[in-house]
Amino acid sequence: MSEALGRVVATERRPNTPHEFHFWTAIDSPVGIGTIVRVDGTNPVDGQIPHIYGIIVEGFSYTDLQTPMHDVLGHDGLPTTAGYAATDRAEIRLYTAAVLRQMPEEPLQPVPMGQVFLAEEADVQVALRMDSYLRDGSNTGIPIGVYRAGGTEAVIYLDADFLLGPEAAHLNITGVSGLATKTSAVEWLLASMFKHFPEEKGSIAAVCFNVKGPDLCYLDQPGKIEKSDEALYEKLGVEPKPFESVEYFAPYTAKGLALNTFRNNEALLDNVTPLTWGLREVLQFAEVLLNRDDIDAKADALIDFIVQNVVDKEFSDPILSKKHMVQSFADLDAWFRDVLQGMERKDGESWRTHHVATIRKVRNRLSNISTRCAGLVTDSGAVSDLPFGSFEDRTVYVVDVANLEEDAQDLIFARIVSKLREHLERRDLGVKHLVVFVDELNKYAPGDGPDTYVRKMLLDIAERGRYLGLVLFSAQQFRSQVHRRVVGNSGTSLFGRMDPDELSTPGYSVLSPATRTRLATLEKGQLMIRHPHFTQPIFVRFPRPAVMQGREGSERYPQASDVSLEAAILRALRPLDPTITLPWVQEITALYTQDEVLRARNATLLARPDNVKAYFASQFRKIIPAQAAPRPMAGSIKSAPENDPYGF
Repeated sequence: MSEALGRVVATERRPNTPHEFHFWTAIDSPVGIGTIVRVDGTNPVDGQIPHIYGIIVEGFSYTDLQTPMHDVLGHDGLPTTAGYAATDRAEIRLYTAAVLRQMPEEPLQPVPMGQVFLAEEADVQVALRMDSYLRDGSNTGIPIGVYRAGGTEAVIYLDADFLLGPEAAHLNITGVSGLATKTSAVEWLLASMFKHFPEEKGSIAAVCFNVKGPDLCYLDQPGKIEKSDEALYEKLGVEPKPFESVEYFAPYTAKGLALNTFRNNEALLDNVTPLTWGLREVLQFAEVLLNRDDIDAKADALIDFIVQNVVDKEFSDPILSKKHMVQSFADLDAWFRDVLQGMERKDGESWRTHHVATIRKVRNRLSNISTRCAGLVTDSGAVSDLPFGSFEDRTVYVVDVANLEEDAQDLIFARIVSKLREHLERRDLGVKHLVVFVDELNKYAPGDGPDTYVRKMLLDIAERGRYLGLVLFSAQQFRSQVHRRVVGNSGTSLFGRMDPDELSTPGYSVLSPATRTRLATLEKGQLMIRHPHFTQPIFVRFPRPAVMQGREGSERYPQASDVSLEAAILRALRPLDPTITLPWVQEITALYTQDEVLRARNATLLARPDNVKAYFASQFRKIIPAQAAPRPMAGSIKSAPENDPYGF
């Protein structure tokens, strides 16, 4: 047992309570804000010596001076004469600690007088109630970081049942941009979960939306870590290496030649899959893209009619010139054109209770989707999607939407998360637990503003997702400006370096002034954690993720510049077959239009056949090169008769 470093003290002005106590220490004691201490009582309670665990939340320093004037007079008004004083004034260090746990827990009484000790590693586990989920045979602990104070180093664990469900779920990270290491904390926590998540609880995967910069674009590339980080990795029981299984998804640019992602360098395209959707996939979430002030109930009725009766069905009507099978935006536009022409021929103002003005407006809005979301939404109806139904265990799926317009981002969020929920409800996604990481929550789930489809979707995940195994990991700069139902349903909260203005909001009033001051000055790699098992926030340090950082990756693997059609096809197909050359691509595609070539490329990337060359070539219609017609053989010229008067 270590030596005592202080004693509990209580006065009439500063009494101890069941939730807070005070103690004094020597000036050189290795304690400070955030240090965990243990109080050993002297009088038994029900035959047991009480042990009280607390965390320091405030500190004070006193001398025997009544006013500063006495010190001025004692040194003749000259600070330089302080060294000539015969004696030094007595100084006391007084700390206030919030109670973490009392043993025994009943009866709950004020903290008794007793000696104060620095908490050791075993004490930290008891103080934070980690002993309840670190038992042999039922260990659900996931390392989040290391607590350090006064020579004590203790691994801090989160309870998987309260991080990923079903008891509680969801995690939220707050901190200023660039200094709070929010993305790094998520990358580290995913690596820790993949390593320590109990196998008996099932499989786990993660879907991360990269909404800004290249931060999440190099998770499979090794990064630089220091020796201090290596020591942390060893203590936390995680190997310092990049993620072994990562899949990337990104739509094309508007031209359709290159992928619209920071990870479009040819050396990294082997695990990048295009993300393209057609009419069927988009029309289910048309309200995400349509302006609700412009689309009224009449337009909604027409859209519902199209979804239920027209799309993917053979549709006929007396006013139509032919039967229609609508499977793409091009087919839908042809159907609209035929309907409007039929109404003009009959000089009618409505068709099946839908007014001609409503039909024209809906046609305008729906036909415009493929233009507004060019690269993601295709006119042809080609689909390349996430592997719903075949998700793999311990795999990270990154959807890069950083370079897209807001409409396209909202559509991707809405459709992917909705599909994930549908498959988890049917238990056929491929994994039992899924983490969805969304950054910039101030933008997607603000506390004020219009009630958008994306915000409703995030609220639904936060409130009901844990029952399905769908867990939301979110991050933002200003927690006070995020919808309260999103952050309020997050069982675990992480705080990096905070902005002082944010700390002055009412949501942080439960923290002591000293704790708020420390939050405003945290270094990179330090976090404050709130978890259901912890009665008070805890400060920890986590290692730098062993993956390549975004800035380093963008320098080593610069984005590909605009290229020709043939070069774009070569870049897309060569990861599937390294023997493909540019002359071969030029020969195969020479007689075809750009749309035909891109359609063949998309089909090949989706199928990933064994014989890439043969499959790609088979996607083109046969064109017989024009040949010159054979010249007829000249017949023999008959000789003129002898009696021909015109012969010569």
